[in-house]
Amino acid sequence: MVSLLFFLLFVFFLVQGCFFPCGFSFGFFHRDHFPMQLRSVEVADALGRLLGRRHGDEAVTASPGAAGVGHHFCTHHLSIFAEQVLQICRSSRRGKPTNPQIFARTTTTSLGSEAVEGLGGRGSCRSPPPPGSPPSPASASGVRRVCVVKAELGGLGNSIKGKRENRLPVLISRIFPGLAAERCGALRLGDAILAVNGIDLRDATHDQAVQALKRAGREVLLEVKYMQEATPYIKKQSLVSDLPWDGATPQSPSLSGSEDSGSPKHYSPAKDRKVIPLKMCYAARNLSMPDLENRLIELHSPDSRNALILRCKDSATAHSWFMAIHTNILALLPQVLAELNVMLAAGNTPGSSKEVKHVAWLAEQARLDGGRQRWRPVLMAVTEKDLLLYDCMPWTRDAWAAPCHSYPLLATRLVHSGAGRGSPCVGSDLTFATRTGTRQGIEMHIFRAETHRDLSSWTRILVQGCHSAAELIKEVSLGCLLNGQEVRLQIHYEHGFTISREEGGSASILFRYPFEKLKMSADDGIRNLYLDFGGPEGELTLELHSCPKPIVFVLHTFLSAKVTRLGLLV
Repeated sequence: MVSLLFFLLFVFFLVQGCFFPCGFSFGFFHRDHFPMQLRSVEVADALGRLLGRRHGDEAVTASPGAAGVGHHFCTHHLSIFAEQVLQICRSSRRGKPTNPQIFARTTTTSLGSEAVEGLGGRGSCRSPPPPGSPPSPASASGVRRVCVVKAELGGLGNSIKGKRENRLPVLISRIFPGLAAERCGALRLGDAILAVNGIDLRDATHDQAVQALKRAGREVLLEVKYMQEATPYIKKQSLVSDLPWDGATPQSPSLSGSEDSGSPKHYSPAKDRKVIPLKMCYAARNLSMPDLENRLIELHSPDSRNALILRCKDSATAHSWFMAIHTNILALLPQVLAELNVMLAAGNTPGSSKEVKHVAWLAEQARLDGGRQRWRPVLMAVTEKDLLLYDCMPWTRDAWAAPCHSYPLLATRLVHSGAGRGSPCVGSDLTFATRTGTRQGIEMHIFRAETHRDLSSWTRILVQGCHSAAELIKEVSLGCLLNGQEVRLQIHYEHGFTISREEGGSASILFRYPFEKLKMSADDGIRNLYLDFGGPEGELTLELHSCPKPIVFVLHTFLSAKVTRLGLLV
């Protein structure tokens, strides 16, 4: 013990500038020239038994902010180091055992945070804490520095939540048993990760934090601070458990892992997963929120009450997942159509069939105050005679009978399909527009499909639906005034135009012309319809009792259907 005391006193005087002619020195040099090393085998041997050092190891690992730490600074703090060695020596003499790890931890604290960081790195004064050891001591501000050494397989073994976008720090939300984060014994749920290997994460996004953790190497130095106020957010069991979306009972166990921490997969309890049926869900892109990176997938429930925003790691992954989800939704449509038609047939009287030809979700362009526009989900259904729009999937007859909008196909036209003029917005090449003549004028709707295949399908369904409705209905008639006299205008799909007048209980025909005789048709958008057949009577002016747009659109549908039937229009 006396010899050990003599040795420690020797070290104390040595660092004060008193050099003995013993052939060795304990030298410190400016870091710009040499690393601060243990230069003597004899001294390294003596201290190595206490600190676990080897000859040539760096005595201090300085942070990037400690550049320029010189000889005077190091000798000053080494004198404090020697005093602490003496204190520990006295404790040992009184019978108290000396713990080298406690000694190293005390020494590092003495040198100060301005000169020593990177604890747990090569040549640092602190070795990684063993399993079950107490957390590292915190500074006055509550900030702790923790070294985590990864295993050969697996990552850190923790999940993180929070990001700059949500005005939250990067928080440790989960620590997986048996992995590095738990084994170090110094991390806890609710710790905010302030820095990783000197990289500041205080203002980092979630992705930046994930990448910093992945690239940290095998030895990871974390600067953490416990955030008690974040505990309710962290201890929330699962976002899935709070999802109000009615899900199905899972049929097979699923695997889930940590959030981007590189940890292996773990089985999760049943409350951490939910199986969502895809039947009549709406998978969309760039709908509810902007997606500048093209990484989001939106999944809306059939009742329009819930929506999931799924973020993928890159655009290619998002496209792949979207197509997989969208394809499965489309594969379920035949089953949905069969169920709808069975339901509607049970409530219809004979001869009043309203078979549903197609039903699917689209995005409709809605105009907001100030001229702004946005897309909103809308369910479109096409029957034999009508085009119906719903806010949610109508699973019952009552819901089916109450659409938001109902338009006769006979008075509806597809005006464009694909990118329109002056449409540079995202998805403009997937849009189509319909116009319908109503008693109030023309109503126009702009819709957006999710894929080019969907766009082609909707284009074909609407055009063929309008033509089929013309062949099914065949005739439209309405009362009007001709030269101040009450007459009736009939337009027949096969026979053309007939204008008749009631006389003595019978109808007398005033004019009858086939479609090919029509030279010109026009309207004033208010009441008057103008027809010119090239006859001696000249242009006929028919005063209708309402807006002439519906009959004008019917006329155009009849003409389009006849031309298509003749093979003149594909």
